[in-house]
Amino acid sequence: MRAIAKETQANILREQFIPDHVFVYIRQGGVSFFDGRNTRVLSAGDSCIVRKNSLAKFAVADSAEGFDPVLFCFDEPFLRSFQTKYKPVVTRAKTEGAFVAIEGSELLQNFMASIKPYQTEVMQLDEAFEDLKYEELLIILLKTNPYIGGLLFDFAPPEKINLEAFMNRHFNFNVSMSRFAYLTGRSLSAFKRDFQEIFNDSPGRWLTRKRLQEAYFNINTEGKNPSNIYLQLGFESLSHFSVAFKKMFGHAPTAKQQ
Repeated sequence: MRAIAKETQANILREQFIPDHVFVYIRQGGVSFFDGRNTRVLSAGDSCIVRKNSLAKFAVADSAEGFDPVLFCFDEPFLRSFQTKYKPVVTRAKTEGAFVAIEGSELLQNFMASIKPYQTEVMQLDEAFEDLKYEELLIILLKTNPYIGGLLFDFAPPEKINLEAFMNRHFNFNVSMSRFAYLTGRSLSAFKRDFQEIFNDSPGRWLTRKRLQEAYFNINTEGKNPSNIYLQLGFESLSHFSVAFKKMFGHAPTAKQQ
C-alpha cells in the first residue's frame, strides 16, 4: 500500500534520499525544503513535486494549527502502468533542481477535499480506492502542469555529472558512498577512483574533514550550539561528532575559541 504520510514532529531538520517522485501538498502549517543548492518554502495550499534520486532536507515551521501534509509517492511501476494505460502526451520541458513547482488549481483543491473520506486513521488511502485516486491525481497534474510529464516518465538512471560540484553541495547529507556514486552516475569503484583524482583524498576522510570545517565555522563564527548542528552536517550522533571534532581541532566543540 502506498502511504500518505503525516509528519507531526516540528522544528527537526531531517535529510532524505528521495527514491521516487513525491507529490507534496500542504493542508496546514508550513515546511521548508533544501536540496544543497535551493530552498523552497511551502505554506497551506501550496504543492510541489520532489524529484526522484534527489537529496533533500526539510524543516517544519512552528505553527499553532499544526502541520498537515499530504504525500503521494509515484514509483516507477505505477508510472509505467499509467503510461501504458493512458498514453499521455509527454512534453519534454526541462526542469532543474530537486523541487518542481506545481501550479494550484480548482481541480487540485477539489481533489484534496475528495480524498478525506478514503483516508484511514494512519493517513493511508483505503486500498480499494488507492490506484483510482493516484490515477486521478496524476491526470489532474498532467492537465494543469503538462511539463511534468517529461520529468515523471523519464525512467533513465542518473547521468554522469560533475563530481566536484555535486560533493561540495551535498557533503552534509548522511548517505552511503554507494548512494553518492549512484547519484553522480558512477559505479562505486569509478566514484572512488574519480574522487581520489579530483580531491586527492578518499571520500570518507574528505567528507569528515569538510563537515568538521563547516562545524567549526558554525560554532566559532556564528555561535551555534553543537547539539543543534551535528545532524545538519551529516553526523549520526553527537558523541561521534564530538570525538571527531576534538581529534581534528584539539578541543571539544563546546569550547568556543577566541
